[in-house]
Amino acid sequence: MEQEYTITAFTENAVGLLNRVTIIFTRRHINIESLTVSASAIKGVHKFTIVVNTSKEQAEKVVNQIAKLVEVVMTFYHTNEQIVYQELALYKVSTQALLDNKKVEEIVRTHAARILEVTPDFTAIELTGYRHEIAELFRQLDSACGVQQFTSSGRIAIHRGKHEILTEHLSELAQAHGGQSIEMVSEKAWE
Repeated sequence: MEQEYTITAFTENAVGLLNRVTIIFTRRHINIESLTVSASAIKGVHKFTIVVNTSKEQAEKVVNQIAKLVEVVMTFYHTNEQIVYQELALYKVSTQALLDNKKVEEIVRTHAARILEVTPDFTAIELTGYRHEIAELFRQLDSACGVQQFTSSGRIAIHRGKHEILTEHLSELAQAHGGQSIEMVSEKAWE
């Protein structure tokens, strides 16, 4: 049975890694719904957050394939119940339409969105939330005043668990390599 999974991979920051990760999904005919890459809380380690709709079996296989890549430190998959997650969206609307229609201000307040910038030509509105909340604000703003531009980020997520396996794993790697940082460990791995 298919469901939404968030796959998280902690990696070194290596050229071409994004391509090699996405090929794993392409080969299995799994569509990526969202992909975000950012720095993690650990210096020298980057975090891939990938959202897919697939079976548990396929999610496990993909995670195992990603883990085999040299630059990958650790990878996991989680259901939505196991993580805290959000997305970010920006909406651009006409400032004049905003001033002419007081309903727009009410819509912004109701959705706990915030106005980032107001110019004579446009107003930029930001919302952090779930995908369905972002879509609903878009629908309401578009019908009230017309959305000139719209963009949303991929998912960002953290695990709900109490214990951080990655930190322990990296500490063990560093100890095995004489207490060096992850950058030093990865540089020596390439020598």
